[in-house]
Amino acid sequence: MSRRGTAAVAGLGACAWAAFAALTLIVVTRHGTPLAPDRALLAWSLGHRPPVAVAAARGLTDTGTGAVPYALVITAGLIAGRTARQRRAATLLSLLCLVLGQAVRYGVMDLIGRARPPYRDWEVLASGWSYPSGHTTTSALTAGLLITALWSRSPRGRGPLMLLAACWGAGVGLTRIFLGVHWFTDVLGGWLFAAGWLALLLTAAARWLPAGLRPGAPGSGSGRRSSSTSPDAHRVARRPDGPGTPRNPGAGPGGRRTAPGRWTRPASGRAAR
Repeated sequence: MSRRGTAAVAGLGACAWAAFAALTLIVVTRHGTPLAPDRALLAWSLGHRPPVAVAAARGLTDTGTGAVPYALVITAGLIAGRTARQRRAATLLSLLCLVLGQAVRYGVMDLIGRARPPYRDWEVLASGWSYPSGHTTTSALTAGLLITALWSRSPRGRGPLMLLAACWGAGVGLTRIFLGVHWFTDVLGGWLFAAGWLALLLTAAARWLPAGLRPGAPGSGSGRRSSSTSPDAHRVARRPDGPGTPRNPGAGPGGRRTAPGRWTRPASGRAAR
């Protein structure tokens, strides 16, 4: 990642953390009471729950936890690395990003202690406190790592794959609202937390990770050839007036070189050769 790219990621991360802090402050000062968008979206979901939509939402929301995110994160690490060493490093860093992010989120969740929507409105079972949403945070972190890996390697067709990952990450969060187990601000908090955490880890990796281990960096054997092995180093300069004759800038008619840049006249009576 270039310096400009690192600065942009750090700036976006700072904005995400600022927004998350502001939203958390609102939730805390209201003692977890739902905001107007929370109540409105829950009421909308209660009136729009056909069996097919509920079944589809349940299937999608199940992919936001368990083995699926970890499998996708490992895939992201394998995509990001160009060499076996880079793949191992990228996979380990991706797993650490997800595991540590989940651990920090648990700490924030226990600290805030916000209650979930009423149990009678649930369409799936849920446990723990509500803010920020765990499924949302996990899927957003996973999608972000996949998008980063695809972007760093620039494979063909990366656009549709990146869009698919983004839609999956957003869709898991939206199902939590639709199924009645989270408020809208819980999901929004999960998205903001994931964005800030991912930006923090990417910035740290770009700053302190050795260049040879950074995802997407060229391998150690793929650098440029040195000047001693380049074709230009073996190219012999030619005189403009004689093909195949080496250029000798010191050879002039009637003169001989005694030192670099210094010349003497030919001896009197001796013809210049």
